[in-house]
Amino acid sequence: MKPRGSLSAFAERNGIPVTLYLLTCVGIWVFLLVLLPQVTMLDYSFRANLPPSKVGGPEDVYTLEHYRYFLLGSSANPDGWNALDIGVLVKTLVAALFVTLFDLAICYPVAFLLAKGVRGGGARLLILALIVPFWVNEILRAFAFRILFGATGVLNETGMMLGLWEAPIDFIGSDVALYAGLGYAYILLMIFPLYNAIESLDSNQLEAARDMGASWAQVHRRVVIPYAKPGIASGCTMVFMLSAGALAAPQILGGPSNLWFTQLVYQWFNSGGNWPRGSAYAIILLVVCVGFVMFMMRVFRVSIGAIGR
Repeated sequence: MKPRGSLSAFAERNGIPVTLYLLTCVGIWVFLLVLLPQVTMLDYSFRANLPPSKVGGPEDVYTLEHYRYFLLGSSANPDGWNALDIGVLVKTLVAALFVTLFDLAICYPVAFLLAKGVRGGGARLLILALIVPFWVNEILRAFAFRILFGATGVLNETGMMLGLWEAPIDFIGSDVALYAGLGYAYILLMIFPLYNAIESLDSNQLEAARDMGASWAQVHRRVVIPYAKPGIASGCTMVFMLSAGALAAPQILGGPSNLWFTQLVYQWFNSGGNWPRGSAYAIILLVVCVGFVMFMMRVFRVSIGAIGR
């Protein structure tokens, strides 16, 4: 008997009207909110920055100028390459990677506890404790972190009152507040993919490993982590992409001398008034981030299909 596709099985279980409705909604979402904006931005990135009166005229031609500018800077640049913007991109990727690893280290024990350590009311209470703080708007949470880590904030005042340090520590300028704010902002996107992966692991495998004399560190290294690798990859991908593309947190929690690459994109679109160059920078960020994620998936031998389970 010929196996039926997943779409046919879904339609048989839920009916043709429900299937058509979901396909229509997904198609509209993918086309209007994903493909169309990205294709439009890609087209903009190859256009010259012209006043509205010249758009569509003989000067409105495709060009690689904005990508060349990212690599080489202005024609008067003595260095021969755009060290500032390239450095900001590299710093943003490294910082996003740090935030991702920070979240993974914090969320893995929590996800394992949720999946295998607590049951019933305790699990529901823990999930509620994780979700309720995110009822607060992201902007308000960022300002709360600025109050917490500011020179006259709660952390500095408490530390000086207890005699742990004598002068306020610049948590804002050293990016401590930014990393903490970004890590907290996307913590649920790491916990729940890990939880979904670990929860499906048969507990008998953990008990068997313990009965054979494996320590808890060996159980996690040889049983839990290999099994949960798709969940780890899914959580890390979402946290990395969102951290690299964050704007509100870097604007509020970043120091005066620290730039996030998204801030460069924002400046070109707004204060710079150069939408084509802003589009080019946005496309560069997207391509570099996707390329990095695909490279890491290949290194750790995780497929896209496994992430989507």
